[in-house]
Amino acid sequence: MNRRQVVAWTLYDFANSSFAAVIAATIYATYYAQVVVGNDHGEGDLWWGRLISTSMAIVALTSPILGGLADRAGIRKRLFFAATYLSVGATALLATVEQGMVLRGFALGVLGMVGFEGAMVFYNAYLPDIASRQWQGRISAYGFAVGYAGSIVALLVALPFARAGALDWCFLSTAGLFGLFALPAFVVLPKDRPAQVEVIEAVCESVLGTVRTVRDVLSLRELRRFLGAYLLYEDGVNTVIFFSSIFAARTLGFGMAQLIGLYLLVQATALVGAFLWGKPTDRLGPKVVVLCMLVLWIGVVMAAYLVESQGQFYVLAAVAGSGLGAIQAASRTFMVGLIPKGREGEFFGCYALCGKTASILGPLIFGAVSYTTAGNQRAAILSVGLFFVMGLILLLRVQAGGPTGQAGEVMAGVSYTGV
Repeated sequence: MNRRQVVAWTLYDFANSSFAAVIAATIYATYYAQVVVGNDHGEGDLWWGRLISTSMAIVALTSPILGGLADRAGIRKRLFFAATYLSVGATALLATVEQGMVLRGFALGVLGMVGFEGAMVFYNAYLPDIASRQWQGRISAYGFAVGYAGSIVALLVALPFARAGALDWCFLSTAGLFGLFALPAFVVLPKDRPAQVEVIEAVCESVLGTVRTVRDVLSLRELRRFLGAYLLYEDGVNTVIFFSSIFAARTLGFGMAQLIGLYLLVQATALVGAFLWGKPTDRLGPKVVVLCMLVLWIGVVMAAYLVESQGQFYVLAAVAGSGLGAIQAASRTFMVGLIPKGREGEFFGCYALCGKTASILGPLIFGAVSYTTAGNQRAAILSVGLFFVMGLILLLRVQAGGPTGQAGEVMAGVSYTGV
C-alpha cells in the first residue's frame, strides 16, 4: 500500500466534499429553492427536485460509457480532471445567480452536479489500485471521514459570508477549496494503464461495451441483487441529503447560519461514524453494516415526520449523520468485492448508473408530493422511507458482503450464476 497515494486519494474526498456540503446540501440548495424560485407552495421543492433528477439522469446515462472509455483508452486521470474542474467552474459561476434567475441557476446547478458526480466514477475506481483487499473497507471509510472534515472546513469558511448575506462569496470560496485540494490526486495517484485502443475507437467500443457490461452485471447473481438493493436505498439517502436543509428552512424555520450549524453537526457525527464503522466493515462485512444503517435510516425518516422543534431536529440530524458515512463507505466496499479484476472502471460506471438512476426518482417524488400537497414537506419526507424499506428487503437476499479478509468473498462476486 502506497501511503502517499492513499493520502492523495482521501484528500480528494476532502476537496469535493466542499461542493457536497455548500452547494448540494445546504446554502445553494436552500437559496435556489427559497429565493431564486420561491417556495411558498412547494414550487422551489419541485424545481430543486428537477435539477437533481436531471443531473443524475445525465450522469446515469454517461457513466458506464465514460468508465469503459477510461479503461480502454487509458485516459482515466484526464477524464477525472475534466469532470472535476467542470464542477469547480460551474460552482464559481453560481455567484452570478440572483433571485428570479430560475433557468440560469438550474443550468449551472446541473453542470456542477454532473461534474461532481461524474468525477466520482473515476475516483472510486482508484480504490482497488491503491489498497489491498483487507484494507479496502478501512481506506474507503477513511476517505469518507476525511471528506466530512472537508465539509466542516468549507462550511466554516462560508459561515461568515452567509451571516453577512454575501452568498456569492460562499460559492466562490467553495470553488477555490474544491479546485485547490483536488490537485494532489492528479499528481500522486497511479498513472493510467496503457491504452488498449485509440480514443475514437475506445468511444465506439465503450458504447457497445456498455451493453456487454450490463449483461455481465446481470449475469452475476449477487452483484445483480446488491445493485438492485443499492438502487433503492441510495435513492433514499440522496433524497434526504438534497432536501434536508430545505425541509429545515421551510418547515422548521431555520435561517442560513443555523443551517450551516446544523450541517456542521451532521458532518462531525458522520466523520466519527465513518471511522467507527471502518473496522467493523472489514471484520463483520459490509452487508451487516449496511443492514444496520438501513434500520437507522428508517427510524430517521419516521422521526422527521413527527419532529416539531428545532432542538428535536438537531438531535435527529446527529443520529442521521452517524450513519451517513458508514452506509456510503460500506456500500463502496461491498461493490469492490463483487467486481472482476481489471474491469473496475466499467463496473463502477454501472455502480454510478444504479446510484444516479436511483437519485432520479426520489427527488422527483419529494418535489411532486410537496407541490401537490401545497408544500407539505412532512408527507414528502415520509414517502422517502419506502426506499429504505424496499432496499433492506432486497439486501437480505444477497449472499455476499462478508468479512473482507475472506478469500472466497471475491469469488462469490464473480461467479456467473442464475437466479
